[in-house]
Amino acid sequence: MGLLNNVIPFSLLSFGQLTVETGLTGILNAATAIWGVLIAALVFKDERHTPRRIAGVTIGFFGVATAIGLTSVLTFDPRSIAQLAIIAATVSYGCAGSWARATLNGVSPLVSSAGMLTGSTLIMLPLTYAIDGAIPLDLEPRTWAAIAYVSLLSTALAYLLYYRILARAGAGNLLLVTLLVAPVAIALGATIRGEALGPSAYAGFALLALGLIILDGRAGHAFAKSLMR
Repeated sequence: MGLLNNVIPFSLLSFGQLTVETGLTGILNAATAIWGVLIAALVFKDERHTPRRIAGVTIGFFGVATAIGLTSVLTFDPRSIAQLAIIAATVSYGCAGSWARATLNGVSPLVSSAGMLTGSTLIMLPLTYAIDGAIPLDLEPRTWAAIAYVSLLSTALAYLLYYRILARAGAGNLLLVTLLVAPVAIALGATIRGEALGPSAYAGFALLALGLIILDGRAGHAFAKSLMR
């Protein structure tokens, strides 16, 4: 898990974002949801494809693309190693979700998170030292604060939730959260940094909401029941 969910995707995303625009990276990252559903359907019988799941994921993905800006898609180049690296990272995330469900069933979220992060650390420390040398310790306080935030909240706490949701919702549903990354980032930019939201953002949010409603299925069931009354 440390290799599939940390080492491979983090390294590939870091490499890819050296040259790939943020908008296109966000759209490609949202493809994690698609890979998660596809791979889980191949591995687990109870996560097989249904027209509802396919429609929901597709609409949600296009919602993310619309919110970020469809023009970003035009910059995709299948010959770009950096862009292919980002796609490979999303595939690795998709494999990690199914691998976790297949191998860590019954293991507590705390143990799973600790084991995964310890494993990835043991892999990355010697590689980092060999490539970049010793890690500098004379950092500014705000840098240490940023590292603490990323380590404790965005990683440790996030992975506790990751494994708890995995146990309850399944591998395919777990990775649908990547559809929400771009809209949340856009919304935070608007509320905290005062960035303007254009019409495409609202249209994208609407498509994303529709996709998630279709995936959830409860609204459709409720509507069908009301028609039968």
